[in-house]
Amino acid sequence: MSEQITGAQSLVRSLEHAGVEVVFGIPGGAILPAYDPLMDSQKIRHILVRHEQGAGHAAQGYAVASGRVGVCMATSGPGATNLVTAIADAYMDSVPMVAVTGQVASRAIGTDAFQEADIRGITMPITKHSYLVTDPAEIPRAVAEAFHIAATGRPGPVLVDVSKDALQAMTTFSWPTDVQLPGYRPTTKPHGKQVREAARLIAESQRPVLYVGGGVVKANASTELRVLAEMTGIPLVTTLMARGAFPDSHDLHLGMPGMHGTVAAVAALQKSDLLISLGARFDDRVTGELSSFAPGAKVIHADIDPAEISKNRTADVPIVGDCREVIADLVVALQALYAQQPGDADRPDHSAWREQMQALRSRYPLGYDEPEDGTLSPQRVIQRISEVAGPDATYTAGVGQHQMWAANFIQHERPARWINSGGMGTMGFSVPAAMGAQVARAGEVVWAIDGDGCFQMTNQELATCALEGIPIKVAVINNSSLGMVRQWQTLFYEGRYSNTDLQTGSDAARIPDFVKLADAYGCVGLRCERVEDLDDVIAKAMSITDVPVVIDFVVHRDAMVWPMVPAGTSNDMIQIARDMAPDFGDEEL
Repeated sequence: MSEQITGAQSLVRSLEHAGVEVVFGIPGGAILPAYDPLMDSQKIRHILVRHEQGAGHAAQGYAVASGRVGVCMATSGPGATNLVTAIADAYMDSVPMVAVTGQVASRAIGTDAFQEADIRGITMPITKHSYLVTDPAEIPRAVAEAFHIAATGRPGPVLVDVSKDALQAMTTFSWPTDVQLPGYRPTTKPHGKQVREAARLIAESQRPVLYVGGGVVKANASTELRVLAEMTGIPLVTTLMARGAFPDSHDLHLGMPGMHGTVAAVAALQKSDLLISLGARFDDRVTGELSSFAPGAKVIHADIDPAEISKNRTADVPIVGDCREVIADLVVALQALYAQQPGDADRPDHSAWREQMQALRSRYPLGYDEPEDGTLSPQRVIQRISEVAGPDATYTAGVGQHQMWAANFIQHERPARWINSGGMGTMGFSVPAAMGAQVARAGEVVWAIDGDGCFQMTNQELATCALEGIPIKVAVINNSSLGMVRQWQTLFYEGRYSNTDLQTGSDAARIPDFVKLADAYGCVGLRCERVEDLDDVIAKAMSITDVPVVIDFVVHRDAMVWPMVPAGTSNDMIQIARDMAPDFGDEEL
């Protein structure tokens, strides 16, 4: 006779069979039955967070850093709804995550019972799939399918909502030997004809650009990308989600495109005659005004999600498939095409185009002005952290000015070492994401680059880090403001700073005092206000490896993110400083 166990025990056993090693969560009434057997698990480490949003972002950071599915857990009602932001964030950035939530008893569903929320309905637009389990016998199948869906095809979040009576009822455990999901068969192998057509367009092009998106990182295709780029000599750009997919130090790399991208990257897209889009989705922050984006370019668009292809920009050659397989097949197709040509003279020569873009990169390098009043430059702080910690460190970022500075002034050399909130732009992402990344990469260096606004949204997770022995390092880029909003108010609202002063800097009340806050949470709190102290403070942070460190970098308040394409305008309107635009007109290209 099969062993009788509770649905809760079945849930924990299912998570173990799915290979889960870490769960970030908080118990509550509806999920409480699952927490009892979880206490006895020898395979799963549960990390008690201080807020469910922190659990979700920690699961994201863990997923990106480990390459595995991240798992978060919460109770019904507000516990579940507090996960919504992280679920939406994971959906936008294609992060594999399974969110397990408790639900009120099945007989009470729909009665507005205490702590009832239709979390399946709420999250339906922001999950790859969702389950409401009211039969304990269905728990193993739902969990097995959830992990399969989250990790395959275009990765993303899956919700498993389990009613309290299903957790309490008796059942038998049977883990599925295989997952059968009619209608769900992601295409990973690209169509050969489309790949050959793409190779033909590349061979015919004069000004091609490799437009590299986060899908290349998700597919672990960095090695294949480098082979393609070096074989063809085609310059490339990496989006915010693809930083590190190709080394910043490589001559072919023009930087990040888009609203706060480099002049060379933006110009290359605008003046190209062929965009080779790999795992990118033509996001508005890259394209600017879509009708004016890369007006003379044909488009090869490769993506594992067919819904993305031609969604924003019509593709001349659509390729559905995993980026790693697409790039590998494209390399073979180009080699075959080149082999048919008698000599180098008949092969595409992109050297003139490449030299023009490299000249533009040299003429308009990323840079910044040191504040005249002697205060710290935020760009210098982030650049120096990168130089000291190096490309092997993992960097997470919140959202705002510090995120853009981190994207541009950290030296990104390796994939999956840059973790940030791209599509959703979630403030508060950095600290819990760093926590998750540090759990995945124990013993390695993890820096959270945060702003004073973002930091105050989720810094309670410092308590989790301190108690759980998760020694992240947090750089608070403190300009006493909601910096990016203040920048827009400076540029577009005549300097009317409505509700953007946070009063956290040296010229204000310091509410809160971040050093004292760090100390209160059991962390080491440091402060840096002078350029001459910068190296010593960073060195001190790097020397502490057993507890979290928080550094309050009090920086110049009016530093701005440049370059910038004003929202809703053409990329041709890029500015390198206020009232200053670069020249990348036809006479130059």
